[in-house]
Amino acid sequence: MQELWSNFLFILERFTWSSLLDIVLVTIFFASILYLLRDTGAQTLLRGIFLIIILVTLLISVLDLPGFSWLVDTISPALIFAIPVVLAPEIRHGLERMGTISDLELFKHRSAKDSERLEQTLQAITSAVEQLAQRRHGALIVLRRQQFLDSYYKNGVLLDAIVTPQLLMQIFYPNTPLHDGAVIIDRNRIMAAGCVMPLSSSGVLNATVERSMGLRHRAALGISEVSDAIAVVVSEETGTISIAHRGRLIRRLDSERLLNNMRAFMISNEVTKRQKSWLSYFKLHKPGEEEETDENNT
Repeated sequence: MQELWSNFLFILERFTWSSLLDIVLVTIFFASILYLLRDTGAQTLLRGIFLIIILVTLLISVLDLPGFSWLVDTISPALIFAIPVVLAPEIRHGLERMGTISDLELFKHRSAKDSERLEQTLQAITSAVEQLAQRRHGALIVLRRQQFLDSYYKNGVLLDAIVTPQLLMQIFYPNTPLHDGAVIIDRNRIMAAGCVMPLSSSGVLNATVERSMGLRHRAALGISEVSDAIAVVVSEETGTISIAHRGRLIRRLDSERLLNNMRAFMISNEVTKRQKSWLSYFKLHKPGEEEETDENNT
């Protein structure tokens, strides 16, 4: 214990601003890893690994354990290569999140016409989902945001149709060829139906005892875990409406709350305001010019 205290004083005497910067950078590195792997099974695993490393380090520092120290020194290099292999899928998903710079949308401008089309699409989805829930017809509707879903809608039946409540209700009518799969909506159009989605492996649904959480809910969580898309689910057993985003499931929604949630996920007013303020620094225009441009677009 005396040796540990002496080492601590030795380090404290030589502590400089560069040492503080070094600690901050290391902290940011590990915090970023935990943030990228949030809402996954790897997050719990990494917490356990970090806890074990801290306990083993303290144990070796406080007590004189030559045999155990040799064992730790021998195994440590192998663990450095084993951990990335075990966590390969989670690391890949985290890097995909980091690489989605387009989520910032600093240089994108949504015209009034695009906003109107998006609102019509969300209204059509809400109307269809409300009627499907009343009739207890199961449904899974996936809305693409920034990340492309080409690999998923290509395994279904390509439609490229306008989003209407009648078409969605027909697709998910029981015993029809396309009712078991998911519908993918991209750029306000139904790109494909009968699509197979990846099932969630996070174990979120294992914590509930309700039988209404079936394959559709697992598929909704699955696509929300591997992409930034949002998924709307209608339970075939109870008619409950749910929405999945970023590996989280919001349940027991009515039509109004569903519409508000889809708007919140698909549209960001704060980002739109920020992008206008950013672009204003690079544009030279007279007062009212921007408003006239928007009116012309409509």
